[in-house]
Amino acid sequence: MTSDAHLNELGEFLKARRAELSPRTAGLPETGGPRRVAGLRREEVALLASISTDYYTRVEQGRIPASAPVLSAIARALHLGNDQRDYMFELAGKGTGRPRRRGVQKVQPQLQRLMNDLTATPAMVLGRRMDILAWNPTAAALVTDFAKVPEKKRNYIRLLFTDPAVKALYPDWENVGRGCVAQLRNEAAKYPDDPRLTALVGELSIQNDHFRQWWGAHHVSALTVGTKTISHPVAGELRLEWDTLTCSTDPDQQLIIWTAEPGTSSYDGLRFLSSWASTPQPQQTASDPAD
Repeated sequence: MTSDAHLNELGEFLKARRAELSPRTAGLPETGGPRRVAGLRREEVALLASISTDYYTRVEQGRIPASAPVLSAIARALHLGNDQRDYMFELAGKGTGRPRRRGVQKVQPQLQRLMNDLTATPAMVLGRRMDILAWNPTAAALVTDFAKVPEKKRNYIRLLFTDPAVKALYPDWENVGRGCVAQLRNEAAKYPDDPRLTALVGELSIQNDHFRQWWGAHHVSALTVGTKTISHPVAGELRLEWDTLTCSTDPDQQLIIWTAEPGTSSYDGLRFLSSWASTPQPQQTASDPAD
């Protein structure tokens, strides 16, 4: 993305959020008459943000940058959440000021050691673009054998949208997929000039209609905490809580861990999965019959 493209992306994001917000939710009186556009009109957003309609229109059309105070006012007018507000500021170039171009990521040693000690807990390290940098055996047993995935294709969201076996793990795949796309949107705001991210978005947009639709919706979310249900072919149905630990020496690396409440069937399932992962599996040889 160029800086003009960034402004255009900001405009598309604002337009999408404006379309989702009703006058009643925004605190405006209902006129009862027909509305030509979904959600709020531009002049209504401008009124709520205490700026001129012309100024807001030019921001939404990607014609001018906006100052931080104006962005804050627009965020309040559109009832943006924290993740959405941060994303908007990144697009406007008002973010943390971290360098946007980075070298090849390697897992930080302290994260690797911590992950290796989590023998009964699935854990993996995600980097930029949701690339999978490292994992422990229980995570491989839970999701897929990451070692068999070519390094350049070893990306969580790519697997989620292109690997049928990974997709089948999630009974609520659509919500999981939407969340991952929203998280990738944050990455795009931080690193607009990342060619690998651009290629990933292009690839998935061509291959998957859902991805293309959800990417176009401009929803954003941070990678924080949540709950997922996994239908595992060996351990059965697992309801797992996931959390993230951010590396202090490289904030673009996050350790993702899955846990289950003790005393539940999911907890027992994880213990079984950990034991199963640590048991050497029979190796198929050239003389073995194909599965």
